Amino acid sequence: MADDRMTFEATPTMDIETQDKVESAERAAENGNVGAALSRVDGPLKVTGQARYAADFAVPNPLYAHLVISTVGKGRITAIKDEAARKVKGVRAIYSHANKLDSGSAKFFAAGGQAQQSWEPFAEPDVRFYGETVGLVVAETILAAREAAAALSFDYETSDPAAVFGADGVERQDMPDKTITKGDFTSAFEAAPVKIASDYETAPNVHNAMELFATTAHWVGDKLTVYVPSQWVKGFQIGLAEELGIDEANIEIVCPFVGGGFGGKGSLFTWVSLIAAASRELGRPVKLYVTREQGFTTASFRAETRQRVRLGAGEDGRFQALEHAGEELTSRADNYFVNGQEATVRMYQADAIRTELATIHADRQTPGFMRAPAETPYFFGLESAVDEIARELSMDPVELRIKNDTMVDPVDGVPYTSRSLKECFRQGGEAFGWSNYTPEIGSMNEDEWLIGWGVATSTYPTQMSPCTVRIHLDVTGEARLQVASHDLGTGAYTVLTQAVAEELGIEPSQVRVELGDSRLPPGTIAGGSITTASNVSAIMIACERIRNRLGIEKGSDTDLAAAFDRFGQAGIEEYAEWTPPGAKKDAPKTLYNGKVKIVGGPEEDYTAFAFGAIFSEVRINKYTREIRVPRMTGAFAAGRIMNAKTAKSQYLGGMVWGIGHALHEVAEVDPRTGAYMNDNISEYLVPVNADVPNMDAIIVPEVDDKVNPAGVKGIGEIGIVGVAASIANAVHHATGKRLRRIPIRLDDLVDV
Repeated sequence: MADDRMTFEATPTMDIETQDKVESAERAAENGNVGAALSRVDGPLKVTGQARYAADFAVPNPLYAHLVISTVGKGRITAIKDEAARKVKGVRAIYSHANKLDSGSAKFFAAGGQAQQSWEPFAEPDVRFYGETVGLVVAETILAAREAAAALSFDYETSDPAAVFGADGVERQDMPDKTITKGDFTSAFEAAPVKIASDYETAPNVHNAMELFATTAHWVGDKLTVYVPSQWVKGFQIGLAEELGIDEANIEIVCPFVGGGFGGKGSLFTWVSLIAAASRELGRPVKLYVTREQGFTTASFRAETRQRVRLGAGEDGRFQALEHAGEELTSRADNYFVNGQEATVRMYQADAIRTELATIHADRQTPGFMRAPAETPYFFGLESAVDEIARELSMDPVELRIKNDTMVDPVDGVPYTSRSLKECFRQGGEAFGWSNYTPEIGSMNEDEWLIGWGVATSTYPTQMSPCTVRIHLDVTGEARLQVASHDLGTGAYTVLTQAVAEELGIEPSQVRVELGDSRLPPGTIAGGSITTASNVSAIMIACERIRNRLGIEKGSDTDLAAAFDRFGQAGIEEYAEWTPPGAKKDAPKTLYNGKVKIVGGPEEDYTAFAFGAIFSEVRINKYTREIRVPRMTGAFAAGRIMNAKTAKSQYLGGMVWGIGHALHEVAEVDPRTGAYMNDNISEYLVPVNADVPNMDAIIVPEVDDKVNPAGVKGIGEIGIVGVAASIANAVHHATGKRLRRIPIRLDDLVDV
């Protein structure tokens, strides 16, 4: 068996060539724009209130709408009682299935379309889930719309909903086409001398972004402008055109700033077509503000999962068999799933591998994307199981993970473009002080506090999408980048500014970036951590063309005015398309059709992922069972870092959310009604300042010249992955109790 303690006097983890590349990149960051810790260029607009979000755009003489949602979890509307609502002063219209608006439905996102869910609002009197939109009131003022909505009531013929795992009436759908196999798992697992088999559960989560959902529709003739929070303005444009039955060229989607998205604003909301159709019918702009409570059911969420992990190892700790099976809850209408096992079984070497996936169809709305949709829930299961088998082996959990590290994809047998996991553990462990770890349960307790340390691996696939950009440069050195991409608060305005400045040899202050408008060249959806890699790769092409036309070299001190004088014009503009490796050459054309073609992660010739290591300390009061996380360290290797300041912010933000995932967040579903019982942020708990520990995110240098021209891996989602497992593992170290369901609450520790 291995020694229980681990030190980090390891041999160098980088070869000389890699070290030279890293040092070269660091020098470039010091001497140029890319990599520098430039403060957010949009920061002044935000802190002075000048940044305009979707709800901030003024339109002439607007009407105001308010949604009415169902108060039963399953049934059929038998009567509409609208007399009192119509008597409210200022009411202009009340809509329901009885007088359906002229709008249809777009194709479900996961089926290749743009819509959040496939069903059409007001199409029929049937109620599919609690909180479904069943009515819409439009009035002269917000207050009148809300008063009338409160007075509008429905009679229902009800039946018992099946809204949670295990309820009578849910339907299981096995997904054999998603099964991954390598070797003979059953034989390998039975033969393994050390093994564990455990079940894990994760809870449903709701996005609860700071910016509430809002939509404003404004027609001028046959032209429609819609202001709506969106992570994908081009997709919204195409989907809405389909729903309204009009030419997409007549629709403009505007969303220059997003007040938090996390995936929840990535697909077209069901109410957008209702607001646009109401505006068209009433002949005036219509504004809708969705309440916090309504957002719990009228938008998407992270679905609950149930998982089984079976892991077998040799006496030396090397994994011999890994099985990861999962069940995910989804709606009756759509078969949405995240299938995180695709990532978990690529995390470590194993002789035999097997995955299984099933969806459970229930009376709830369709789930959707939420930060690291697949990895966040499934790495709780995997990384908890790895900790469990480390205990069985009496092996340091960091050493066990390093022992099973691999530079070759365990499933496909192709190399990783880069994989700096060992360096993440080395740097993270040194910063956290892991060499002081003692493995015995309760061995680090102090006074009234039960203290535990936990660790987990983090990863996220490096994904990319086709992208198009337009860049204009004039003789004064002023540049303008246009792309229908987005900044969710992640720093996209800033890093794209830096990329253009670097490629054209100008200052960041000379660059103007225009995002969030469907009239611009179509860019990527802001999801899957693809924004930077995809946009910067297209920017590099456009800027290279500009340099070539002007006869200047990158990094040279060429006089720009002289170059333009030779060129004979005062300005130059280039449009560029970028196709990621593995995609068809005509892939950028799909952007104009509102399609998303994401490639990356496991590919035919290589596998591309970013990696990280999470170290957590928990303290549990032995009298009150209060749980605290006073320290956390994350170390991440994600290729070329465009901006050290925004990158660290992304890592830390993910780690904070990971605390919420582990200890706070759960959308409590009443199994009798299917209703969310805590549909507000007073009772839906999220980490606040007092919950956030002394936290550090380490940027581990990594050069990857294979993954894309920019050498960039996504960083927006990896920070949350593995955090919940590291905390649960620390709780076990402190108390000896293995908790396999999150969030972990005080009552889980009463018997400790």
